[in-house]
Amino acid sequence: MKAKKWLAWILAGCLGISCLAGCGNTSGGGDETSAASVSTTQGEEKTNGETVKLTALISKHSLTKDVNEMEWLRLLEEENGVDVEWQQITADWDQKKSVMFAGGDIPDILVKATVTTDFATYNGLFENLAPYIDEGKMPNVAKMFEDHPELRVLCTDEKDGIYGIPNYRSLWPRTNRVLYINQTWLDNLGLQVPTTMDELEEVLIAFKNGDPNGNGDTTDEIPLDFSGFPTFMLACFGVPMMNESDGYFVEDGKVKNYRVDERYKTFMQWLQKLYGEGVINEEVITQDYSKFQSLARGEGKTARVGVTLGWESGDRFGTEVADQYTPMPALKPHADSDESQVYWGYYSDNNSVNAATVALSANCKNKEAAVKFIDAFYAEDMGIQVLFGGMNDVDKCIQDNGDGTYTVLPPADSSIDAGTWKWTNSFADYSPYYIPDDMKDRLTMGEDMQRVLEERKPLEATLDMMEEKCETYPSKFITYTTDENSDLAMAQANINNIVDQTYSAWLTEPSRNIEEEWDAYVQSVYDIGLTQNLEIRQAAYERYLASME
Repeated sequence: MKAKKWLAWILAGCLGISCLAGCGNTSGGGDETSAASVSTTQGEEKTNGETVKLTALISKHSLTKDVNEMEWLRLLEEENGVDVEWQQITADWDQKKSVMFAGGDIPDILVKATVTTDFATYNGLFENLAPYIDEGKMPNVAKMFEDHPELRVLCTDEKDGIYGIPNYRSLWPRTNRVLYINQTWLDNLGLQVPTTMDELEEVLIAFKNGDPNGNGDTTDEIPLDFSGFPTFMLACFGVPMMNESDGYFVEDGKVKNYRVDERYKTFMQWLQKLYGEGVINEEVITQDYSKFQSLARGEGKTARVGVTLGWESGDRFGTEVADQYTPMPALKPHADSDESQVYWGYYSDNNSVNAATVALSANCKNKEAAVKFIDAFYAEDMGIQVLFGGMNDVDKCIQDNGDGTYTVLPPADSSIDAGTWKWTNSFADYSPYYIPDDMKDRLTMGEDMQRVLEERKPLEATLDMMEEKCETYPSKFITYTTDENSDLAMAQANINNIVDQTYSAWLTEPSRNIEEEWDAYVQSVYDIGLTQNLEIRQAAYERYLASME
């Protein structure tokens, strides 16, 4: 199944799909109050003339300011007659939530705090929102499902319950990362932008030895830096990553995992060689994300990093050195490599949709007010504010042009780049909102998002080719039974332990012979759980395909 056909088939057939994910019972966790017993009168969100008190929890980005300082959120609460006490988590939520959920005492509303498996694991803790949607209590969410019925399929369990509502945005590009190279360094050394991995290696060695930033110090340049595993560069070695998750992808109708693929071995041998040549940041495994970011932003006008992966140049390099960098196309491994086997990471549906962005406690005492407040996040003029920041004279993040169009404004603080400004002033990406398809033509995005789209132009031909010839792995739309989810999660933790440790060792220890160790490594990954997980994922993928017929 090709990527272009996939979306058309979803839209045509998804209303008949019966999702298999186990997400709790449909009675709202034992609370006998259902949407049918809730008043149908819109606006009855106050009790005896008083503003309804609600509690909420948000797992937010470390950049995000105190949400109580967001004017758009204060206005949203005021307009819906609620006063929300926000609990804000910025670190270690995965560890904290297991304790909170197991205890059963959760806030009324949870934002960016749940995944679909939570609803089965903590059965009865969350409210079933399907009746509220069907009986007109959540018109904005219903409109989103009407426009994109595949989203309802995504969040509906095998008993037709909906416990977490997804988001949708029409604005995002097809890939998450761009490979940037410092054009100023190339110019200073009289070099050209490489077109192959072999040429890139030569450039990186020149960056290491040639003082390309021109400050007289030949030791302060970092030729190549990345965070975690450089997945997107692996695609250049022939792995067709279409919305991959934990290394899984589809080729010739079979679900595979690149961590045991011969192409991964070849890529790791190349990376190990680069590390041994001293052109990869020697702290690439141990550095945290803040160090990774700060290195790329240089020291004043002096850049420190030659080549790196990033979302957008302003976000990656800050305001001082961003203009030194240029985006690159997908690189062939060698001059004689088959260009039709060179890919990039294609993440179109992953970039548009996030599952379970908001949920409601089954024990909420003011469900009517909470449901109305949740639905308000999905209104057209509110969704863009949840994502980009407020449209008012205090927040100054978006301008309403008065004709159905909107403009994302430059940061009010000129010392902050647009990406950081967004993450500071909004709930940002993984939050409850609906941004319809026609918003592409009605919203003028900020400089950072305009750059995001512009900087992906060198990759367009590769992504177009992938849409035509590669089989997508629609990971967000493939569902599993409760038992399958449990088995997958347990085995994947063991798999990740092996592949992560081996990756680190192979990269940083030149004495490790990847070729000699390969067969034993592959067998250990299969034995620890990959055999089982491939079987489960293959069966689920085939069920998904059958439902699309």
